[in-house]
Amino acid sequence: MHAYLSVLTLAVHDLQAALEFYCQGLGFKSEEIIGQEFENGAVAFIELQSGLKLALWPQQSLSQDSGLALTPFCPTGFSLGHNVGSATEVDAIMALAKKAGATITKTAQATFYGGYAGYFQDPDGHLWEIVWNPCWKQS
Repeated sequence: MHAYLSVLTLAVHDLQAALEFYCQGLGFKSEEIIGQEFENGAVAFIELQSGLKLALWPQQSLSQDSGLALTPFCPTGFSLGHNVGSATEVDAIMALAKKAGATITKTAQATFYGGYAGYFQDPDGHLWEIVWNPCWKQS
């Protein structure tokens, strides 16, 4: 299998609230909620970068579609990482996320590898790491 992701789906409790957090709070772009005419079809897509979308989908819908039972969210199951160009940019994004309603779980600070990073959870508990790594070039 060729390692290529095209969609990252986040299960959410409240689709409208999640969309507002990402679009109004963090400035992401979306064409709003689509598929509302279908049972369990309402979803919002956010373009992250060329060829990669973030899907926000109600947890109940994902449960029904996948055939898996509803379970509590586990925020340490995975994290989404956003690499930026400087420590100053990390601080700015962390402040923006907090203002939008995110919970800061680890304030931005120097890392063991010479970078700078912090963590926040979105309103549904999904974990994001905002990081500047001097060894990586920002895309």
